[in-house]
Amino acid sequence: MPSEREISTVITTLKKHSKNFKQPAVTEIAEEQDAYKVLVSCILSLRTRDTITEKIVPCLFAVADTPEKMSKLPLQRIKKIIRPINYYKTKAKRIKEISRIIVKKYGGKVPDDIDELIKLKGIGRKTANIVVVYGFNKHGMPVDTHVHKVTNRLGWVKTKTAEKTEQELRNIVPKKYWHDFNDLFVQFGQNICVPRRPHCWECPITRWCDYYHNVYLKGKVR
Repeated sequence: MPSEREISTVITTLKKHSKNFKQPAVTEIAEEQDAYKVLVSCILSLRTRDTITEKIVPCLFAVADTPEKMSKLPLQRIKKIIRPINYYKTKAKRIKEISRIIVKKYGGKVPDDIDELIKLKGIGRKTANIVVVYGFNKHGMPVDTHVHKVTNRLGWVKTKTAEKTEQELRNIVPKKYWHDFNDLFVQFGQNICVPRRPHCWECPITRWCDYYHNVYLKGKVR
């Protein structure tokens, strides 16, 4: 288990290098601090390139940017707008239905509680955590494939699923780092610690990385 000092040093180092990386699409939208927009953006971004998400999200919000407006928008109109998004038919139905439930059950306001959010069909813990962190500025620990992969490579966790990784990280990462954690590790996972053949030769945190010392240096790059 890493010490708090090691965690702090790694996070500080990644922050210094993050200016060289492009922000994830959802993060840019999150700057508006609109929980509904964060929620919808997360749904659209799943298994879709950021370059596509960035183009489509503003188009959809230009037509409907609240649960009330979205729930009244014809399903075919939503599908047409978000067509370039992967699984657009399923996502269109999901967005419309979630919007309807938010209006009917929550008075038009997105819940600020993870347990309530995951009651919405299609909303997993990662999305729920992102909404809580970036929509409400509350503590959360969003874990996607990048966060899961990077923290396992570092040796901070030894887990098989993102859900288990979230549980472990909640126990070892001080809360003061939670807000920026997902952003930093997603950027790092997209640019340096990529899924296949990570760019260890340009990585700024190899000193603290199990993968670097136990795999890369031994010539067993995966």
